[in-house]
Amino acid sequence: MDIKEILSKCDHTLLAPAATWDEIKQICDDGIKYGTASVCIPASFVKRAKEYVGDRLAICTVIGFPNGYDTTAAKCYQAFDAVQNGADEIDMVINIGALKDKDYAFVLDEIKAIKEHCGGKLLKVIIETCLLTDEEKIKMCEIVSESGADYIKTSTGFSTGGATFDDIKLFDQHVAPHVKIKAAGGISSLEDAEKFISLGASRLGTSRIVKIAKQLESE
Repeated sequence: MDIKEILSKCDHTLLAPAATWDEIKQICDDGIKYGTASVCIPASFVKRAKEYVGDRLAICTVIGFPNGYDTTAAKCYQAFDAVQNGADEIDMVINIGALKDKDYAFVLDEIKAIKEHCGGKLLKVIIETCLLTDEEKIKMCEIVSESGADYIKTSTGFSTGGATFDDIKLFDQHVAPHVKIKAAGGISSLEDAEKFISLGASRLGTSRIVKIAKQLESE
């Protein structure tokens, strides 16, 4: 697979707590130059970043991040506020404790409520696969399929593990056809990126593919 095709599926990501505007501006420049699907950045930078990139690049941000245990009202406001500030895509974290309590109605209703506050923008649902059993992952495939969200996403990158090939296979087997898949966390090589895509991922959350592209340019 051509590296440009891989880059076109990447959400070029910088979510480090100490990220500065200069660093955010740099990944925006890189996203435009290398043709990434979006840049995924902290909500506090969305307005400035959108003003900077205009229509040249999609801006993605995260809500209820990284632990997912904010109240539904807080998550809904975060989504609304992000969209008002110019976000094109929202990546939300589910309430993992509610899933483990088997309070499936709560998890579903929360995703639906957040989707309503996204103003028609893309919503990706982070389920934090490293903390879940296969049974819980399959249940989340069903819930996300019913919720109206656009993507199911593996990981925040801030917990005990990231995307695995087995999780993408599992998603691909159990989500409805209209739900797309995002692999995120620990994607460090072109080979891994290509395999995640071949297994069914439409998006990759990573910063390393752009770094690889830069290295290839300098050789």
